[in-house]
Amino acid sequence: MEKKDLRAQLTELLDEAELEWLKPHIQKDVVIIVVPDLDILDVGVAISSDNTQSVQHWISEQLLVKPSSDILSRWNGNPTQKFQALIIQPYILVQELVA
Repeated sequence: MEKKDLRAQLTELLDEAELEWLKPHIQKDVVIIVVPDLDILDVGVAISSDNTQSVQHWISEQLLVKPSSDILSRWNGNPTQKFQALIIQPYILVQELVA
């Protein structure tokens, strides 16, 4: 599949999520936070197309991280927090939306 087609497909899958919806996935350790500096669709394309070089770079630069206890505490303190979410099996990529 071409990257352009893949990006278009992922764009259709991109959705807004609430913390309550993400909680079971956080417990399964499948939620990955994408920092605001990165385009969540670029990350989705890289993961879907096995671009390990880009993904490893982002992980090493802490641009892709698992939610830490500090982050979870902050999220739980703001139950109306919304996220952009993109499911890339088995992961769920999220970016915080600024209210």
